Amino acid sequence: MSLDFIIFDLDDTLYPRDTGLMQEIGRRIHVWVCEHLGLTWEEAVALRRDYFRRYGTTLGGLMDKHGVAPEGYLTFVHDIPVGEFVEPNPALVSMLDALPLRRAVYTNATSEYARRVLGAIGVDGQFERVFGIQEVDLYTKASRDGYRRVLALLGTRGPACVMVEDTVPNLRAARALGMTTVLVDGEPAPWVDFAVASVLDVEGVVDALLHPA
Repeated sequence: MSLDFIIFDLDDTLYPRDTGLMQEIGRRIHVWVCEHLGLTWEEAVALRRDYFRRYGTTLGGLMDKHGVAPEGYLTFVHDIPVGEFVEPNPALVSMLDALPLRRAVYTNATSEYARRVLGAIGVDGQFERVFGIQEVDLYTKASRDGYRRVLALLGTRGPACVMVEDTVPNLRAARALGMTTVLVDGEPAPWVDFAVASVLDVEGVVDALLHPA
């Protein structure tokens, strides 16, 4: 198989779910929604659930239904001292070093936030490119357009890429564009090619793809 890039999601993919970082992002989204839309905490829960189902992110629904400008929202949601939640991971560094593919990060968060997280876990020098939601014209991973933008910026095509992600719906559009999909710590779906317990297991998947038995 001819592969060029391996693209990693960031949150709950390059670090474990139990760090609390994504929970803090979720809390800050809730605070923003309650304060700016005048909702109760419970109403915000229902709204976020609905928007995630329909748009892939809360922000997608806020922009479409409420005309929210993304900049202030994104700044508030990601204004987190990430070093209080995640720490350097030498095993991850070693695994990434062993991958014989070009590497990139694609996240629904901002690239500025992503770089801070990558620095905190000690892998900021491991990736050729880092793409956040602003680099893909505010499309999310629920949309093929976001992935198309990433592929165009990398100068490659879907079948030449592996996408590693912890959220099942986010892999559907990637698979539709021909990317090999790897799910980390989740329940597989028909569009998931490989499911692994930990991001550290990705090395074995890539080896199997490049050197089939």
